[in-house]
Amino acid sequence: MAIRTEDITGLVLCGGRGSRMGGVDKGLQNYQGMPLALHALLRLRPQVGELMINANRNLAAYESLGAPVWPDPTGDFPGPLAGWLAGLERCETPYMVTVPCDSPHFPADLVARLAAALEAGNAEIAMAATTEAGVVQPQPVFCLMKSQLMESLVAAMQAGERKIDRWTAQHHCVQAMFDDAAAFFNANTPQDLARLHGR
Repeated sequence: MAIRTEDITGLVLCGGRGSRMGGVDKGLQNYQGMPLALHALLRLRPQVGELMINANRNLAAYESLGAPVWPDPTGDFPGPLAGWLAGLERCETPYMVTVPCDSPHFPADLVARLAAALEAGNAEIAMAATTEAGVVQPQPVFCLMKSQLMESLVAAMQAGERKIDRWTAQHHCVQAMFDDAAAFFNANTPQDLARLHGR
């Protein structure tokens, strides 16, 4: 049975330091007249039943984008796993999907294809992947997971785990292949943002 859209909560990850962007809050950087995070929200909204944002600063600005905002459960910007945990702690659907705030052109069928891969593989986690120069390149922050993995993630975080791939490797994880690597381009630096503007 296919996973229903309404059974998936979407989480936009805006909780990073933005250190490569000069320390600014990446999700609030302007792109085509809107904050990057709003592009992600609008692109994700038709693909999921519920939406949330993970952010650690400028919370009021993120709240104004129209989705509940949850900071990391631990301080000191520990990375995407903490953002995932913030979402899982409040996720009321059987599945949660994550996207970063700085990839405004991710596929419009991202969630459907992740869900199909999860179902086909009878897996717990489905991760997007692309092929670049013949090499499979995982896109780990584009990830669909079962909400029941929260306890496992709590334990991993308490043990000091910070790497996505080391935690996902503990579970049955499948990849969903996407042809368009450019769709996953993310603006990590001011130069990257300039490249996005030049698309």
